[in-house]
Amino acid sequence: MLTFGLVALILVAAGLVYQLRPKPIQRVRGPPSPSFLLGHEHAISSQNEVGDLEFEWLRTYGPTWRIRGEFGASPATPSIHVLMTADPKALQHIYHKSGYNYTKRRSVIVMAEIMAGPGIAVALGKDHQRHRKIMNPAFSAAHLRTFLPLFQRIGAKMVEQWKTDLSGAERMIILVNKWLSCATMDIIGEAAFDYQYGALDKGAGSPIMKAYDNLFSDPNKPSATVALFRAMWNYIPIPVLRLFRLIPAEPFMRLRNLRGLFTEYGKQILREQRADTDMEKESKSKDVMSLLIKANSSADPQTHLSEAEIIAEMFSLTLAGHETTGSTLTFLTYELAKHPDYQARMRKEIQDRRAFVMSRGDTSFNTEDLDSLTLTMNAIKETLRFHPIVTYLPRVATKDDVIPLAYPIISTTGEIISEISVRAGQVIFPSFMAYQRLKDVWGEDADVWNPDRWLRPEIGKQTKLGVFANLMSFSAGVQACIGWKFSLIEMQALLTEILENFELSLPEEKLTIRRVPAAGFGMIPMVEGREDLGTAMPLQVSLVQQ
Repeated sequence: MLTFGLVALILVAAGLVYQLRPKPIQRVRGPPSPSFLLGHEHAISSQNEVGDLEFEWLRTYGPTWRIRGEFGASPATPSIHVLMTADPKALQHIYHKSGYNYTKRRSVIVMAEIMAGPGIAVALGKDHQRHRKIMNPAFSAAHLRTFLPLFQRIGAKMVEQWKTDLSGAERMIILVNKWLSCATMDIIGEAAFDYQYGALDKGAGSPIMKAYDNLFSDPNKPSATVALFRAMWNYIPIPVLRLFRLIPAEPFMRLRNLRGLFTEYGKQILREQRADTDMEKESKSKDVMSLLIKANSSADPQTHLSEAEIIAEMFSLTLAGHETTGSTLTFLTYELAKHPDYQARMRKEIQDRRAFVMSRGDTSFNTEDLDSLTLTMNAIKETLRFHPIVTYLPRVATKDDVIPLAYPIISTTGEIISEISVRAGQVIFPSFMAYQRLKDVWGEDADVWNPDRWLRPEIGKQTKLGVFANLMSFSAGVQACIGWKFSLIEMQALLTEILENFELSLPEEKLTIRRVPAAGFGMIPMVEGREDLGTAMPLQVSLVQQ
């Protein structure tokens, strides 16, 4: 008995020594914690303008720094120090070279599961590989080209509705974000599920579209109590966390309603498509859902998704395929309204290409035509860089590791650090926003929106990172956004439709647009002083003078 007590005492003492001994990450400098319990995470999620804190820390400490997590004094916390980095070599290591060794936070996984179900957004490791392998054919370059006529048709429909609303007036004010959200929702409905959401049909949109409206705009500044409640998720067993979806309060009630709608519609779509799909013949359907159903006819269990998984993919694709694309286009049109000279150059390039297309006997752009529109593509790249809708994606080390740095930093003791040792359980906040403002990577004018930077041969040629233009806006590596190319073609098609027909300008009334934190690690536009509007980007539009 005495021996047992002695052993227990030694184990407790060893545990305390482990918790209290200096961690390698503590050598990394960082800002003082604003709160004993909340740390810096609440400050990041409630800052007035997304990026303000990260840019200040980047200027002060270099591309890698340390912040404080919640519950900073708890000995049960695996790591009270959070590593935050914008270093390209560190990001490459975390997302590319060791992608599956850095997992998503427990709170992110469970919230995604509550929202969507057991889809690709939740899957980890081999399960994630299975989901991605099954879905990859639907996002091949050849298959994505077949969606271009759909993108153009929806874009033309939106443009015609704007013309109707003008009704002979010289100009009008529209909430461009609402229109773009509707257009991208209709696109993803048809492309992914051969389903008509009817979002652009005024008053006739589906209940799903209405449930999505302003999903991420309330509340944009979580209270301290809500922040602590969310922080607890990272330390509560997952089976218990799953019960939180039953809590009769927001946002759980709204998420439960939205998921219920998707489950109802998803089962209906599955029944209809299964009845229409002849598994003995090659299906003519091009939508993603048809391809997933066809994959399930294979004898190989590695190519199968359950009904719940397919419906979860439907939710995930709808969210990622319309919200992020619509928001990027919203900020792009805002920048074009602020930069009329660049807008005019883009329009001239589009008009010249249209004349070329007509001269060869065609009436519509193909993907090669869109890719030839250099100014348009550069505006898309620059907006993805300057306004990344997803500003960071937290990761947790699953085992001890060493993270290399492209830009060495100065330690708390004055040493130069070129790599950082991390232990299993270490939380890391890779800052996409700060990475995409590094002047060594993007130029001395990195803090301004300037699409012409992409004409410089050295831009985007440094450490290989994201799937597109060396940006992190679509994430990177094994868990990068599977639909990034879909989104890119969609933006090209919608932009050409808009700019051929309309001039965009800022409203005469002086309005301040803020990039507000949303959904923990994203951002949305809001009008300062008019938060009651929710997500809002008012712009003035007028017909192009032929």
